[in-house]
Amino acid sequence: MTRIYFLLASACCCILSCFNNGPTSAFYPVPEPDTIAQVFLPGIVSIDTLDFNAAFSPDNKTFYFSRSHNRKYLILESKYNGEAWTAPVPSPLFDTSYSNADPFFSQEGDLYFISNRPKDPTDTTDDYDIYRLPKNGQSPERLDKINSDSTEYYVSLSNNGNIYFASYRDGNLDLYMSRKTAGQYEKPVNLGPTINSASDEHDPLIAPDESWLVFTSGRPGGLGEADLYIAFKKNGQWQLPRNMGERINTKTYEYCPNLSPDGKYFFFSSESDVKWISSKILKK
Repeated sequence: MTRIYFLLASACCCILSCFNNGPTSAFYPVPEPDTIAQVFLPGIVSIDTLDFNAAFSPDNKTFYFSRSHNRKYLILESKYNGEAWTAPVPSPLFDTSYSNADPFFSQEGDLYFISNRPKDPTDTTDDYDIYRLPKNGQSPERLDKINSDSTEYYVSLSNNGNIYFASYRDGNLDLYMSRKTAGQYEKPVNLGPTINSASDEHDPLIAPDESWLVFTSGRPGGLGEADLYIAFKKNGQWQLPRNMGERINTKTYEYCPNLSPDGKYFFFSSESDVKWISSKILKK
C-alpha cells in the first residue's frame, strides 16, 4: 500500500522566490498540514491500494494521480465540485488500454506522462516512454528525442522548458536532463556523479528556476529502502545531495515528489503511514 502525503512549503525562501506570481491556491482539504506531513484526501485518493503521484490541473480544480489496478497503472482524476473533491475516476485524457502514470503539467499547461503504449505498430519493446499531451487536447506526442529503447520514468519541467527524467539507457537508473532550445529538445545528458550514484536515482522534481532538485535514491546511508534527497545549484553547479530527513523519509520507500501549482505544499508518496509536509524542510 502506498499513500500520497503533503506538507507546507511556503516557509521555504527558495520556493517562494519561484512562485511569486503563482496561481491561486487549490481547494485543499482541512485541516491543512504545517510541518507534520498528512495523508492527502484519505478515502478518496489514498486508499488501501498502490496510489502515487500528485498533479493539479492549471486551474487547481482537478487532481491527477496514479493507481495500480489489474496489473496496469491508471491515471485517475478527482474534481473539486465547489464543495468537496469527488470520487476519483480514470481520466478520459488517457487510453486505458495501456499503463499510464507520472502526470506533470508544464507552465504552459501541457500534460506530460509516461506510458507503455507502442511507439508504432511494429514496436514490441515492453518499456515506458515519455509523452506530451498538448493543452488543446490533441493526441499524445511521443518525445522521440528524449526517449530511448529502455524505460524512461517520471517527468519534471522547469519554467524554461528544460526536462528532467530518469532512464535505464546506460544500464543504471540515473537522472537525465534535456535542454529546450528554440522549441526543440537537445540530446539528454546524464546529471553526473554529483547527483547520480551506483544506486538507482529516479523521480526528479526540478525547481521552476532550476535552483534545486529533489529526487529519490536508494544510495547507502539513507533512512529506509529509498529516500528523498535534495541538491541545490550554486554558481551553475550541483552541490552534493542531502537526505531530506525523517519528517519525510521512513524505513520504507519515499518517491514521486511534486509541488502544488501555487508552491504552497510539497507532495510525495510513501509506503509508510506518513502525511503531507512543509517546505521548511527544503531550506538551504
